[in-house]
Amino acid sequence: MIVTLIVAAEVAFWAVLALGLATRYLLRRQRLSTVLLVGLPVVDLTLFVLTVLDLRGGATASWTHALAASYAGFSIGYGPSLVRWADRHFLYRFAGGPKPRRSPKYGPERTRYEWQICGRTVVSAAITLALITALVPLSDGSARFDTFTGWYLRLSIVAVVNVIVAACYSLWPKEAPAGAIVEDGLVVGWKVPQQQ
Repeated sequence: MIVTLIVAAEVAFWAVLALGLATRYLLRRQRLSTVLLVGLPVVDLTLFVLTVLDLRGGATASWTHALAASYAGFSIGYGPSLVRWADRHFLYRFAGGPKPRRSPKYGPERTRYEWQICGRTVVSAAITLALITALVPLSDGSARFDTFTGWYLRLSIVAVVNVIVAACYSLWPKEAPAGAIVEDGLVVGWKVPQQQ
């Protein structure tokens, strides 16, 4: 049952996001669009509540219950940036807005970008682990407990790797190719060599 709920929540998340953006740019209903977009985390939190009810109803705890918790963690950690990304692309494609900028590739801008990604990952992992911790008392037996606690190691590894990647960009910032003209971390042109 939980797998079906996860699929339904995934479909609902993208449908609400598309509906919110269509309402904003095609129907020009700003307030209604904001209500729809603010409601996005509700989709994943509803999935988590249904997961709790499933376990309380006697379901055998499995990795799918922890996956349902991770959806809520992802939605809270990455949701706002995902909505901004979709908003920029929808505005460009359907409302004549400017072309979305790519992620920075070089210099301090790239380093800041990596730390932002790291922050989102750490927040997502922390929230997911807190929600999984709330599920542990609802599981039955040590085997089921191990089902949930395995996620502690996995998510900790993901968070630590992300911190290491961001730290590497801080220690060794990625330099642009020789002769590149860089603005906001992106190559915008090339210097013409001086003739002698």
